[in-house]
Amino acid sequence: MIQPEMMRILEHSNSIRARAKFPIGQPVRHRIFGFRGVIFDVDPVFSNSDEWYESIPEEMRPRKDQPFYHLFAEDHDKSPYIAYVSEQNLELEEDDEPIYHPAMDDYFDGMKDGCFVVRQKAN
Repeated sequence: MIQPEMMRILEHSNSIRARAKFPIGQPVRHRIFGFRGVIFDVDPVFSNSDEWYESIPEEMRPRKDQPFYHLFAEDHDKSPYIAYVSEQNLELEEDDEPIYHPAMDDYFDGMKDGCFVVRQKAN
């Protein structure tokens, strides 16, 4: 039997997935800056610091009331980093060139149907 606390976590997780346009493992590209990444987590709404949000030029600030994605990203020089991006600023990545980030092997097990497959935790 699922404990009430676990049920709330599952319901919250399903709610996030229902609202999110992109699934975990999806390769994406930033609409404005063009960097590429792979989604490894999603927040249902903005969940970063006010300092981070205020650092974005006002005319470019995304709405806070939308999903925000955590990405294993690479810049234009192929240097890996972690990015936090609003849904409105993401689009599907259509380039077949591999995306590199050293942490991806810890999260994913290959690809299926254009998305990375989440690695199953050992019991």
